[in-house]
Amino acid sequence: MPELSIADDGFRLGGEPFRIISGSLHYFRIHQEQWADRLRKARLMGLNTVDVYVPWNLHQPHRDGPLVLDEGLDLPRFLDLAAAEGLYVLLRPGPYICAEWEAGGLPAWLLADPEVRLRTSDPRYHEPVEQYFDLLLPHIRPRLATAGGPVVAVQVENEYGASGLGDTAHLNHLATLLRSGGVDVPLFTSDQAGDLADGGIPGVLRTVNFRRGAAEHLRTLRAHQPQGPLMCGEFWAGWFDRWGSGHSARPASEACDTLDEILSSGASVNIYMFHGGTNFGFTNGANDKGHYRPTITSYDYDAPLDEAGDPTDKYRLFRETIAKYAALPAEPVPPAGTKLSLGGIRLPERASLLAQAHRLGGPARHADRPLAMEELGQAFGFVLYETALPAAGDGCLSIKEVRDRAQVFVDGQPVGALERENREHALSLRSPAAGAKLRILVENQGRVNYGANLRDWKGIAGPVTFNGERLTDWSCTPLPLDDLNTLSFSSAEAEAGPAFCKGTFEVADPADTFLHLTGWTKGNVWVNGFPLGRYWSRGPQHSLYVPGPVLRSGANEIVVLELHGAPGDVVHLRDSPDLGPAE
Repeated sequence: MPELSIADDGFRLGGEPFRIISGSLHYFRIHQEQWADRLRKARLMGLNTVDVYVPWNLHQPHRDGPLVLDEGLDLPRFLDLAAAEGLYVLLRPGPYICAEWEAGGLPAWLLADPEVRLRTSDPRYHEPVEQYFDLLLPHIRPRLATAGGPVVAVQVENEYGASGLGDTAHLNHLATLLRSGGVDVPLFTSDQAGDLADGGIPGVLRTVNFRRGAAEHLRTLRAHQPQGPLMCGEFWAGWFDRWGSGHSARPASEACDTLDEILSSGASVNIYMFHGGTNFGFTNGANDKGHYRPTITSYDYDAPLDEAGDPTDKYRLFRETIAKYAALPAEPVPPAGTKLSLGGIRLPERASLLAQAHRLGGPARHADRPLAMEELGQAFGFVLYETALPAAGDGCLSIKEVRDRAQVFVDGQPVGALERENREHALSLRSPAAGAKLRILVENQGRVNYGANLRDWKGIAGPVTFNGERLTDWSCTPLPLDDLNTLSFSSAEAEAGPAFCKGTFEVADPADTFLHLTGWTKGNVWVNGFPLGRYWSRGPQHSLYVPGPVLRSGANEIVVLELHGAPGDVVHLRDSPDLGPAE
């Protein structure tokens, strides 16, 4: 594919003037069998380029381990599919990506070092970054435009100006790593207008990110960059949701007006997001600007292409707007895909989480204090902490800090929950006898992905006391829940507390669908072993997207982890989602 170059008056592609009309989509938020479909729909909307983050934490889950590039993480295959569709690629390899993604893509093993200064020139940060790039870049080099591939430009870091760190040497080092690693296509940075001064470095193209007010923000960019292309690196066409909020929705006409303003100015653009996808499993991030707020499972983002990959009104309006400035493919807007509807699926089998924790986790670690997830070598899921209460009677259990949500049990009976989001640290309980078993199940609800609090250790932080007496002799069991095959199910009622509920259903023709859990409270879902993500009656979303490729003709299995005890045993597959009321 032709090479992109930067001239004083704009981009050139193969020597000819070129405007980038791009949209963001994340391969790691889309089932791999749907990549080609989403890329085709990007081209049909009028995009000539796609913008792609690379999540370090999934590609290198262990510090000394190999790079993971299979199945849903097969980045080389995704890039090859983009090339086959005739799309160019803006690649954003981080190492930090934000993206409302767990820890902004930084791996949990990196956060385990309490001394490392993230996103700085600290050698304790740069050494693993260098190792990561050494593993990643050999897979990128053959797919650079200079080698005939689709990758026309590569980002340095991500919105660094907003970090407040001001470590220009760090940015320069990353640029040097990319260049020495064989990246010989243009480099760029992206920042909000107020952060352009601190987020860029000489010799690297700056782009600006915004939601509206294109003319003003592009003028600011020009003031910082007197020559070269003008580009909106992230045009926020929608927004993400957090638990307990409404569903963010930006009117299509309003977003379309801003897109038109960008394109009429002659600038290039990247629409964030073109297609949001889903935070499958435990991969959502969180924000903490003084108040911890975890992001929901759906990353629909009110994008032109919705979570299930169907064109929306925003898709059609954007397509009409792009047509004013670029030729469109001579193919029609794709129709919505077929959806499956199947009500009344029973989940009659049960398995207690507390009773079978030993089957699910690695070996328990014993310590005088509760150990954090990072100290246990764990990235996602839960930790089960166990110790004995020192005396009988009523008392106050106090935990210095819960990260992020703790359910407390005494001799197997639930006595309450504490939430970081609500800044809860203590609850009253009754110990039936000296030596009563205290269990605390702590959920990692998503590591912070933006701002100053990226070192977001999970589990219990600090001492735990009962009536002021510090509790010791802890057993700490990691529960990543990445393999449920060791569970033993039965039709008998599980003991009180969190339980896995299992059932089967028949499908003749697999298709996309949405799992509705009316009456259920909080937990996680797996279909045929595939982790759909979290549900929570708090909303806004009350359904989970089930990609069609997850299903199979014939019998299918569903497992629901209900953390507060299932009120019944029925779930429903429906042909439309419930993402909550718009706000």
